[in-house]
Amino acid sequence: MNSASALIKNEDVRAVPERTVAKSRRDDKAMLRAAADLTRDLNSPNEAVYWIDLLASATLGYGALALAVFAATWPIALVAGIIAIFALYRAGSFIHELTHISRGALPGFKLGWNLLVGIPLLVPSFLYEGVHNLHHAKIRYGTIEDPEYLPLALMKPWTLPLFVVVSAIAPVALIFRFAILTPLSLVSPSLRALVVGRYSGLQINPAFRRRSPEGELARQWRWQEAVASLWSISLIAMLAAGIIPVPAFAIFLAVASGVMLLNQVRTLVAHLWENDGEAMSVTEQYLDSVNVPPPGLLAELWAPVGLRYHALHHLLPGLPYHALGEAHRRICTELEPTSTYHSASYKGLVPLAHRLAVSSWRGGAADR
Repeated sequence: MNSASALIKNEDVRAVPERTVAKSRRDDKAMLRAAADLTRDLNSPNEAVYWIDLLASATLGYGALALAVFAATWPIALVAGIIAIFALYRAGSFIHELTHISRGALPGFKLGWNLLVGIPLLVPSFLYEGVHNLHHAKIRYGTIEDPEYLPLALMKPWTLPLFVVVSAIAPVALIFRFAILTPLSLVSPSLRALVVGRYSGLQINPAFRRRSPEGELARQWRWQEAVASLWSISLIAMLAAGIIPVPAFAIFLAVASGVMLLNQVRTLVAHLWENDGEAMSVTEQYLDSVNVPPPGLLAELWAPVGLRYHALHHLLPGLPYHALGEAHRRICTELEPTSTYHSASYKGLVPLAHRLAVSSWRGGAADR
C-alpha cells in the first residue's frame, strides 16, 4: 500500500498539460543488440553474493536499530538510527531482485528475505510481486495501466513534495493494513475486494487496481499476509501491554519511516516521468529511465542493489544486480560516444531532482 498514491487523486494523474512528449526516437536496434550480446554470460545470479549482502545488511541494520533504542545519549541514537535506515533500506531493496530472479535460481532466498526483512518491516514480497512485472511490460510502461508510473514532470509542482513526504506515514498505514484491515477483510467480501485491489501493492499510480492472485502467487500471498498480520497485531499488543516501551516503538517507526522516505526519494529520480500516457518504444522507455554510474559513490547509498543502473535494468531486467556494473562498462566501451545508450546517464541525485522540479514547475505553469 502506497500512501502517496492515496493522496494524489486520479484527476491529477489525467490532468496533465495538453502537450505531447516527443516520440521521435524509434528503437535503437544497435544499442539493444549490443546490450543483449555483450551480457549473455552475466545472467546467472551469484548465490553467495546475494546471501552475504542480505545477511550483512540486515545484521548491520538491526544492530544499529538496537543501538539506537538502547543508546545512552541522543547523538549516539541519532547516528545509529541513520545507519539503521541505510542498512535496512539496502536489505529491503532486495525485494526488487525477488521479482526478476527466475524460479529455482536462488533456493530459499525469497523465504529468507521475507523472514528477515519483509515481514519485520511489513513489506512482504507479495506486495511487489505481480505488480512490478507490469511496470516492465512493454505495452504498459508509462501508461495508465502501469502501477509504478506517474507523469510527475507534467503534473502540478506541489505533487513532488507530497509524493515524497507522505511516504513517511507508510509504516503506520502498513500496520493498520495488516493488523486491522486483514482480519476484517476475512469476514467481509466487499472489504476484501478493496484490500486486494487498492491496498495490496507497492504502487504509486492511484488509478491502478490489482487483481486477485492466482496459482503460486496466491499461495505465497496467503502465508505472507497471515504472518505479517500476526506480527503487526503482536506489535500493537506488546505496545499496549508495556512490553515494548513507547520510546523504543517510536524509534522503530522513525527508522521504518526513514527507510520508506529514502526509497521514495530514490523512486522520484528513477525515471524522468515525462511520458503523457502513450505507449513507448523500448528505447523511449530506456531514455525515460535513469543510470547514475560511477565515479560517484553516494548513489550506492540512495540507489543500492543495482538501482543506480535503473535504465540499464529496463533494457535487461533479468540481469542480477551484481552484474549491472560490468554490463554497463562493457556496453559503454563497445558503443560509440554518440550512441543513445549514453543519454540515460546522469551525475547524481541533486541534478535529477532539480530537473524534475523545473519540468514540473513549467508543466504546472502551462496548466494555469
